[in-house]
Amino acid sequence: MSDETAKGALFTHLARVGKALGHGKRLELLDLLAQGPRSVADLAATARLGLTTASAHLQALKQAGLVTTTRHGTTIEYALAGDDVAALWLRLREVAGARVADVGPAAQAYLGPDDTEEITREELLRRVADGRAVVLDVRPGPEFAAGHIPGAVSIPIGELADRLEEIPVDQEIVAYCRGALCVFSHDAVRLLAAHGRRAVRLTEGFLEWRLSGRPVVGEPGR
Repeated sequence: MSDETAKGALFTHLARVGKALGHGKRLELLDLLAQGPRSVADLAATARLGLTTASAHLQALKQAGLVTTTRHGTTIEYALAGDDVAALWLRLREVAGARVADVGPAAQAYLGPDDTEEITREELLRRVADGRAVVLDVRPGPEFAAGHIPGAVSIPIGELADRLEEIPVDQEIVAYCRGALCVFSHDAVRLLAAHGRRAVRLTEGFLEWRLSGRPVVGEPGR
């Protein structure tokens, strides 16, 4: 094999990862899997895809080595192949946000106006250590079970309006969800503020928390 042929083969293989990432729904599936392993049916329902379409996208990700599968009886469960894949997803977001002009307006259209206060991971730890804040996880219950910030209380965003009595009125609430592009924490802070609670949100989310080496309860990458 000539040097040029070998080089061409190398770059073709490298491009398999780029090709697998080159679809919005596949990125959405990666974002979901970054919270923990999930079945095809669950991924399809959450991403609003048909089972056949979801399976095809997942197979493309698997062929590029980005996800793995485990069979539990008749159920096939997908998971990220490793934290390097999660870190790749975060880096892709950062580069796209910095280089693609459309990303910022699209993010604002999805997340809503900049009307909620945010705090950093370091500030969250300080407030919790001082007893000044309650950490609220507003992701779906299975994601919380797979892994969450120590001490966090789980109230999924869809249940929050009906469970406000569980939220203390004399402490600040710090809400978090999947990541920096997750709308749940924004909606939670708006809802809590509308009902007289003092609420802020974590600047990022559970994925960034975990990849930063912070303590985690559960097994998000099992």
